[in-house]
Amino acid sequence: MQINITGHHVELTDALNEYVRTKFDRLERHFDNITNAQVTLSVEKLRQKAEADIHLAGGEVFAAHEHEDMYAAIDGMVDKLDRQIIKHKEKLKSHK
Repeated sequence: MQINITGHHVELTDALNEYVRTKFDRLERHFDNITNAQVTLSVEKLRQKAEADIHLAGGEVFAAHEHEDMYAAIDGMVDKLDRQIIKHKEKLKSHK
């Protein structure tokens, strides 16, 4: 899986990059047909925002989460993506 991480009004540190990549490893355990992911981390005043757009085999998944802490925003976004990927996987399994 290819992960592209971009920052908008925020400096991407090695710690943030590594944190996002370790969180996305959890998603890859649930569904191995993830081709690539585009992650955008941004700051708007006091709100930290994490967005991700994931391309899957047979679809696309998008999630966004805002929080006062960037790490908590990433956690919330990955939780949303996890639920959506599991739901997508169940749909593929039930149709076949």
